[in-house]
Amino acid sequence: MEQKKATMIVFDGDLDKAMASFIIATGAAAMGKPVTMFFTFWGLNVLRKEQYVKVEKNFLEKMFAKMMPRGPEKLGLSKMNYGGIGAKLMKKMMKKHNVVSLKELIEMAQDLDIKMVACTMSMDVMGIHKEELIDGIEYAGVATYLAEAEDGNVNLFI
Repeated sequence: MEQKKATMIVFDGDLDKAMASFIIATGAAAMGKPVTMFFTFWGLNVLRKEQYVKVEKNFLEKMFAKMMPRGPEKLGLSKMNYGGIGAKLMKKMMKKHNVVSLKELIEMAQDLDIKMVACTMSMDVMGIHKEELIDGIEYAGVATYLAEAEDGNVNLFI
């Protein structure tokens, strides 16, 4: 019997949506499902390194880089962010209730061998270079995601 797979497109870079993506992905992996997460457009910000990485960029790429959050700790909420206050309150509540952080969920996903794929076309459009993203991820286009999704019995767009 063929093993059932889970795939998801992580399009959004909001903290709460990224958390949901990784909670679902790690849950599926813990149940023994192979999982592929395909990060595109704003979702790429989840994979950005927190520290600045010096890479050669043109003017528009530099502007995008300044406006986008760098890494999981800088993401805002999709609702009630209020200039970052909402995200701080959410993190405080998570800590109070022993909920792991997004950074820890990303590490857990890597430990569970979840395939994390950065969309190369979106990287080009948004001026994001491989050196700016975390280690241990793959780079591919939409055809790679579609091939994975074709074999999946759970396919999500978040």
